[in-house]
Amino acid sequence: MYFVYLLASRRHGTLYLGVTNDLVPRVHEHKNKTAVGFTAKYNVHRLVWFETHDDIAAAIAQEKRMKKWQRDWKIRLIEEDNPDWRDLWDGLIR
Repeated sequence: MYFVYLLASRRHGTLYLGVTNDLVPRVHEHKNKTAVGFTAKYNVHRLVWFETHDDIAAAIAQEKRMKKWQRDWKIRLIEEDNPDWRDLWDGLIR
């Protein structure tokens, strides 16, 4: 299984879009700032949206499409399922 995911620094804050084959350890890296780079620099660690794909090519294609999206479209996507911008991390690790 593959995941396309959005992280945020806070509600309507800085966004990060990524793709991974293992969401729990990847988000853990972002939260603990062991993923050196953008998310560590801008404190982007709140998992606010994700979707699953059975095929890596489909996941990568979706990520590339979404990287071209306007910020407002990404915010609307988040708020459709997560209007309070809850950190979905807690639901993943239970």
